[in-house]
Amino acid sequence: MTPRMINSASTVASRTQNSVGGSTLAKPRLDFATLGRAPLRMGFNPRRMTSRDLQIMEATDELLEAEVPEPDGLASNVSLLRGFNATIPSADQSRTRRRQMRNVDTPRIGLKKLGMNARGLLMEEDDHEGHSVASEDDIVVVPRANAGKKGKKRGRESLSTVKTLGKEELGRQTKEIQRDKENLHVRRSLINSEIAEITNKIEALDSIRAKLEQDLLKLQEDELELDDELAGVKERMEFEQESTRTTKASAQPLHLPPSSRRRKGPAFLPSEHDELPTGVAFMTLDSHTTPITALDFSEPYGTLVSASQEDAQPRVWDLFSGTEIGRLRGHRGAVKCIQVEDHVCLTGGEDGNVRLWDLRRVEDDEGWGEGELVSLSEVTEEEEDGREPEHSDTSNSIRDGTESFTGSTSEKSGSCVRVLEGHSKAVTALYFEDECLVTGASDKTLRQWDLTTGQCVMTMDILWAISHPPKSGPGVAAPMNGYGGSSSMIGDFSIPTSYGDGSWDMYEDFVGGVQFWGYGLVSGSGDGAVRMWDMRTGQAHRSLFGHTAPVTCLQFDEIHIASGSLDNTIRIWDLRTGGIFETIKFDHPVTGLQFDTRKIIAATGENGVKIYNRTSTQQSTLYTNGHTKPVERLRYMDRYLVTGGRDAALKIWSL
Repeated sequence: MTPRMINSASTVASRTQNSVGGSTLAKPRLDFATLGRAPLRMGFNPRRMTSRDLQIMEATDELLEAEVPEPDGLASNVSLLRGFNATIPSADQSRTRRRQMRNVDTPRIGLKKLGMNARGLLMEEDDHEGHSVASEDDIVVVPRANAGKKGKKRGRESLSTVKTLGKEELGRQTKEIQRDKENLHVRRSLINSEIAEITNKIEALDSIRAKLEQDLLKLQEDELELDDELAGVKERMEFEQESTRTTKASAQPLHLPPSSRRRKGPAFLPSEHDELPTGVAFMTLDSHTTPITALDFSEPYGTLVSASQEDAQPRVWDLFSGTEIGRLRGHRGAVKCIQVEDHVCLTGGEDGNVRLWDLRRVEDDEGWGEGELVSLSEVTEEEEDGREPEHSDTSNSIRDGTESFTGSTSEKSGSCVRVLEGHSKAVTALYFEDECLVTGASDKTLRQWDLTTGQCVMTMDILWAISHPPKSGPGVAAPMNGYGGSSSMIGDFSIPTSYGDGSWDMYEDFVGGVQFWGYGLVSGSGDGAVRMWDMRTGQAHRSLFGHTAPVTCLQFDEIHIASGSLDNTIRIWDLRTGGIFETIKFDHPVTGLQFDTRKIIAATGENGVKIYNRTSTQQSTLYTNGHTKPVERLRYMDRYLVTGGRDAALKIWSL
């Protein structure tokens, strides 16, 4: 070995500072690494032996006898040399020796040859006369030489008595057998250690694989988010171009963007929003005293309108400061549904009326918190007769500004600018976009309204649709429950509903949700059906059956419809085929939901808000600083969520 390698080995040896097995050697201390290098160096060039090599040779015996700390599971009190000897092939020499010692000195026949012949295999003849090709380890039994002679028969003599072993040999074999057992124990321990090591490596690789799969899912979610962002930017670009053309053509106020229910673009969130901890309610609004029945907001950190069970005055909140701005006075009874778009708000109540509000006027209403309520049901005689007021400007949209609203109510009406009357029972669902509004009520009808004139332009009867189902065809399914067309729907409709905290209530909203897009309208009702209507004809052209209890909420996009029900499920329907694309089960009734390409957020009768990741199919729950009673209503936009519960509290979350 070259001097450079010797110096390298010496350097390694000199770095070792620990003694072996507690024994103290002459400084510098020696270890097994040093010992391993010493014979190699001395064997190659014994004439260049150094004082360090001599020191190693002198300490060799002590090092070999030192105890080596072994991993868990190995034989205890086994030295390094002892463990090595147990694993080399020569460890089986004692077994071979014992077999040869017990070998009976008798003539042999080839058992191997006999076995091959018995299986029909040919063997070469014996190479030597009188000798068999059998191996030395074959055990044979041959007849005695005088066995063929006539005479007195003798009993068979055991082969084990042929050879006599001395006491010393038997004692030696006893020790050898015990050592062989120790060797087996050492080998078994080594194999078990290798198996454990491989298992740990597999677990480590599995964890790495799982992490990579999660990263892959995250990339998929990011791609979906970028797709939504791109679609939103394109929509806003089209809106800006349309607004520019409209501005050049006339001096009319601009229309607002499309409904936020279908908006995919990113919300304009303050920079501090990213610093909020995710999954934690960072704001609580607790002005209400009874369970929340409806809520909606215009945009993150914008304007929120909420209503409660025994309060006819919905609250208006500034989400930026978390303060109450005012209250909407006019309904007689609880408000059941709300939609807010920018400064325009529509509310539907138990009194069967729909009221349209200009939220920019709420702060100007005097005495909203005290004094006598202002009656907002006073409309002009022209409106009652179905005629357009002479001083109203019907050319402008309801969103075009305050001037287009003032003709339908008196000066003292404040922020309420129009009242729509027509339903005979509570209005439980509504959806509006541009000048079109669709409402659903407990009188089991859907009504389409022109918000410019305040007129009902079409009535759709759900009971008639139940009794006259669409003809069988693609996307038309048969009822799978006990609701379809039963006489119990003709009268009052109520279903007992239990919650996760053990409480219960009567569900009385026959129409759980409505939404339209263009001429296509989707509704969910108390018979458990999701119906698709043509708003040009007023006919239900497709009914989707699968829920076994009333549908309480729904939403749809270009491809799917998501519906929640009192049967503890959310069903995702494929608009193209009418079949069920996905079913998500919960422990309690679903009373509110919203979904996008990445997640589904639902109120499922528990204190926490359920979030279902559509990419990974995993569920999570929002609890931290959350509700103390079950959540019933929710609304989210991008990463901003507002929830209302039976504890009368409103919670704002960052997702």
